[in-house]
Amino acid sequence: VQLQASGGGLVQVGDSLRLSCTASGHTFSSSVMAWFRQDPGKDREFVAAIRWNAGTTYCSDSVKTRFTISRDTDKNMVYLQMNSLRPEDTATYYCARGWHPALIPGPYYDWGQGTLVTVSS
Repeated sequence: VQLQASGGGLVQVGDSLRLSCTASGHTFSSSVMAWFRQDPGKDREFVAAIRWNAGTTYCSDSVKTRFTISRDTDKNMVYLQMNSLRPEDTATYYCARGWHPALIPGPYYDWGQGTLVTVSS
């Protein structure tokens, strides 16, 4: 299943962005949906995850006071609301689907193409 991430862009420090992820023709039922981010030359970093059915969320300590993951079961969409953006949040953000809320990329079996977020100071 090909996931589609969108919503990235160029913003200023302190701005907000909302990323979206969907998979046409497929539901996320019983899945865990997650957001990772990656800078060139660095490992892919866990940002947040949500259990699709229960809505339980998990968030990296580095962003938990500023980022919120959510889902809309009617629209089959997963969101990452990012507030108070900082230059260090600059990365390509990927949505992913797996069975468990893992903090590493390996267990996730479907990935989106990534959407670039650039935070300018």
